Amino acid sequence: MNFVFLSPHFPPQYFHFVTALRERGVNVLAIGDAPYDSLRQELRETIREYFFIPHLNDYDALLRATGYFTWRHGRLHRIESLNESWLEVEARLREDFNVPGLMPADIRRLRSKSGMAAAFQEAGVPHPELEPVQSAAQVKAFAGRVGYPLVLKPDVGVGAAHTFKVSSDAEVEQVLAQPPSAPFVAQAFVQGTIVTYDGVVDREGRILFSLSHQYSEGVMEVVTEQRDISFWSLKEIPAALDALGRKAVAALGLRERWFHLEFFRLPDDRFMALEANLRPPGGFMTDMINYACDVDVYRLWARVVTGEPVSDFRCTPKYHVCHVARRAGRPYRHSHEEVVRRLGPTLMLHDSNLPAVYQAAMGTEMYLTRHVDLERMREDVRFIQSTR
Repeated sequence: MNFVFLSPHFPPQYFHFVTALRERGVNVLAIGDAPYDSLRQELRETIREYFFIPHLNDYDALLRATGYFTWRHGRLHRIESLNESWLEVEARLREDFNVPGLMPADIRRLRSKSGMAAAFQEAGVPHPELEPVQSAAQVKAFAGRVGYPLVLKPDVGVGAAHTFKVSSDAEVEQVLAQPPSAPFVAQAFVQGTIVTYDGVVDREGRILFSLSHQYSEGVMEVVTEQRDISFWSLKEIPAALDALGRKAVAALGLRERWFHLEFFRLPDDRFMALEANLRPPGGFMTDMINYACDVDVYRLWARVVTGEPVSDFRCTPKYHVCHVARRAGRPYRHSHEEVVRRLGPTLMLHDSNLPAVYQAAMGTEMYLTRHVDLERMREDVRFIQSTR
């Protein structure tokens, strides 16, 4: 199998996907925007051939690189990045080189907020009312129907970039003083806790495993107000969330692919879909799943795409694994050394300099902890994030 992997070096832990493919005899051909010499040794030893392109949004350069791989190695069987930033270009490459997987039309339908809303509605999954908008007048008319507050955000976007909460006509005028250059949507604001529905489907679309994470804060609030976030895996998925998650995954029509769905958990324990992502959950959540269940989801995914049987795979959460964020320059009460002493063997991973693209939502520093007891986990989160 010839497998073209875009951006194998980022996110940093994604090299595990590449090494898992190579373990199964896959010929991994990589394209990235980092010089070859800067790649970690495990990647250099695993990749059969690497093509450096300074900007991965240079589609002509991607075409030339992929064409070269075809000439050099023969038919290409898969093209993937598992990365939100490159979903559109990988889909275009699949279409141009007749490679199975999501095509540009699929991405346009499923990656946009309006397309997600239509898929949720078709599946009977509750979703906040949403409308494409181009002007302040359209937003105010929408507010006249559903009421304030509203959330304004790009129809296609990553995280909470360029996302605003507006509570009045005046705030709408301020935010949209200049009309948006890209399509925007207005959405009814929902007050609730964000929980996820994450997992992998096989080539028939069957869910191989699913797991849920809960956020301490909404990502929009974390980004706009620079709060300290934490999020953790649940040992059990609420039955109502599992039912809606399965409906949504079926409506998306995914094959041999990760999914990362976000839902609001409302005060009355009902659930409402927020958005769908056609990729693994972000940050270090793939590692969190491994620690929570004592499994290897990198190897699972490689088995799926190479057609190996996976009926023996089980992902049963034994722990609450938590990402605890801190921000540079904030006066925390406890030093790193004190945190390490307190956490002891519950500390799975620490990173004091997260990639810049993570920092708005996830802080500059991260502690990954693993606890059997949820309340003890919460106590440790408070200890890590408490300020003077």
